[in-house]
Amino acid sequence: MKAVILAGGNGTRLHPLTLVTNKHLLALYDKPIIYYGIEKLVEAGVDKIMIVTSPWHIDNFVKLLGSGTNFISPLTGKQVQIVYGIQNEPNGLAYGLCIAKEYVGDDNCVFYLGDNIFEDNITEHIKNFKGGTTLFVKQVSDPGRFGVANFDKQGNIISMEEKPKKPKSNLAVTGIYIFDNTVFDKMNGQKPSKRGEYEIMYPIKKYIAEGKAKVVTLKKKYFDIGTIDTLFEASLYMKNKNDNRKK
Repeated sequence: MKAVILAGGNGTRLHPLTLVTNKHLLALYDKPIIYYGIEKLVEAGVDKIMIVTSPWHIDNFVKLLGSGTNFISPLTGKQVQIVYGIQNEPNGLAYGLCIAKEYVGDDNCVFYLGDNIFEDNITEHIKNFKGGTTLFVKQVSDPGRFGVANFDKQGNIISMEEKPKKPKSNLAVTGIYIFDNTVFDKMNGQKPSKRGEYEIMYPIKKYIAEGKAKVVTLKKKYFDIGTIDTLFEASLYMKNKNDNRKK
């Protein structure tokens, strides 16, 4: 299993903090945001990771992360492998994932949005992955900011909507996905959405149509670092968590 962390975008809602740097390099309490995603993946046994970011910030990611020296795999006791892909334009999540097609190859992959922070342990979901796609959803108070999953009475996922104005549920699809390698074929022929982006919903809907979409509901704390307020909230949460460990 390989991983692709998407760490591009302009972070306009975090201006002026992101006028001079990538938002994934901002400090979240005592370490950069990007560290949380890498540590979560390494904890789950993933030791080959591609960071996809813009050409304007890739040097800073390399300076910070190098080849993965500071992250040790619990499986091998050795450093993980971190490589880099360049996304020239922020053309959507599916576009960012496609950059890693050759890197993923015949393997399965975890696709992780680098500005998402998860407290749940995802090790077993990666270990037991059998193909198709696994989506992670979380109850949120503002589902219109996310992709929203809709279910039938038996709990099977039947549809998804991207940032709906009138959400049919409060279950947001969070920024972590597990895909088998057919995800790249499922994106063939995809055209930009009305937002001008290549949406990750496009291949996911094909998995749903095939009956190959599994859903896991996250139970613990989750943050989508998209605004100054959520950055502050997450930092305060991590500080309190750290303080409680010291007691």
